[in-house]
Amino acid sequence: MTSQTHSVPTADQIRRAPKVLLHDHLDGGLRPGTIVELAREQGYENLPETEPDKLGVWFREAADSGSLERYLETFAHTCAVMQTREALFRVAAECAVDLAEDGVVYAEVRYAPEQHLEGGLTLEEVVEAVNAGFREGERRARENGHRIRVGALLTAMRHAARSLEIAELANTYRDSGVVGFDIAGAEAGYPPTRHLDAFEYLKRENNHFTIHAGEAFGLPSIWQALQWCGADRLGHGVRIIDDIEVADDGSVKLGRLAAYVRDKRIPLEMCPSSNLQTGAAASIGEHPIGLLRTLHFRATVNTDNRLMSGTSMSREFELLTEAFDYTLEDMQWFTVNAMKSAFIPFDERLAMINEVIKPGYAELRSEWLFQQTATTSGSSRTEG
Repeated sequence: MTSQTHSVPTADQIRRAPKVLLHDHLDGGLRPGTIVELAREQGYENLPETEPDKLGVWFREAADSGSLERYLETFAHTCAVMQTREALFRVAAECAVDLAEDGVVYAEVRYAPEQHLEGGLTLEEVVEAVNAGFREGERRARENGHRIRVGALLTAMRHAARSLEIAELANTYRDSGVVGFDIAGAEAGYPPTRHLDAFEYLKRENNHFTIHAGEAFGLPSIWQALQWCGADRLGHGVRIIDDIEVADDGSVKLGRLAAYVRDKRIPLEMCPSSNLQTGAAASIGEHPIGLLRTLHFRATVNTDNRLMSGTSMSREFELLTEAFDYTLEDMQWFTVNAMKSAFIPFDERLAMINEVIKPGYAELRSEWLFQQTATTSGSSRTEG
C-alpha cells in the first residue's frame, strides 16, 4: 500500500482537518432557525416557511431551481432580517462558530454593507457590528475547543454606484478586522471596469481586493478583472477552463490568459457546489477544479453560500474526494494554496501554514500507522 492509499480521508478526518475558506457570503450562511427567530422578533412576515427544517429545504430547492429570480429571492429573505446591530452581531458570531466546528481555522467572510441600511444603521455601524460578532464567535469557538480567525471582506454591488465609498470604508477598517474588498452581483452588463475608481484607490492605498469574475460571464470578465482592475484574486474564476484545450490524446494547451493566470499564481476562489447550481458544471466529477488541480493552478476550495447550497467546507471536500479520489495530501495542497492567498500579512500566513495546517495534516496522516499496528496485533493474538 502506498502513502497515497493510507491517506485517503474518511468523513471524520475531513471534518477534523484544518481548512481555509476565502469565499463565503455572510448573508448566504445563516442558520435557518436564526432566520425564523429574527423574522419573528422583527415582524418580518414574508418567509416562505416558518419551520426551520422546512425553511432550510426551501432555500436549497430555490437555489437549485435554475431560476435566477428565485435564487436571488433567497437573499432578499436573509438580508431582510439583517438590518439591526443585534441581528448582524448574532449572524456574524454564529458564522464563526459554525465554521470553527467544521474545522475551518481561517476564513474571509464577505458581505455588502450597503444592503444592511434599511433599519437606520450607517455603513460604519454595520461594519462595527459584524466585526464585533466575528470576535464574539472566535471567543465562543475557543470555549468549545476550536480555533478560528475570521477576517471580513467588504463587498460593493456591481450594479450600484457605491463602490468607491465601500472601498474607502474597507480601507478605514483595514486594521480593525476588515482584510479586503470585493465586488459582487450579476456579471453580464456590469463589467468590473465600471468600478475602476474604487480599484485604483485601493491600489494607491496598498490594499487588497478580489473580484467576482468568470462565474457566469466568461473570459472577458476574468481578463478585465486582472488586466484592467488589478485583482489580487478571482472570485470563482471557473470559466478560465474556456481558455484550456484538452486533445483526444490527453495533451493540454493553455491559451494566453490561462497561462498568465497559472504563471502569475493568481488564486481561484472555486465553489464546486455553487458552480453546479449556476450551471458552470454538470456534476462535481466534471467540475474544472479537477483539471486545474492537475495543471497546478492556484485553485482553492470554498463554500460561497452555505445555506443556499446546503454545504460546508467538509461537504465540499467530501464531494471532491469522492469524485477525484483526493487524499489528505490533496486537501493539504488546496488548504495551503488558500492560506498563501489570504489577505493577512505574510508572516501570519506562514505561521498558520507551518504551525497549524501542516502539523494538523501530519497528525491525520499518522493515524493509519496506529490503525495498522492495532490490526496487526489483533491478527497475531488470534493466530496465537
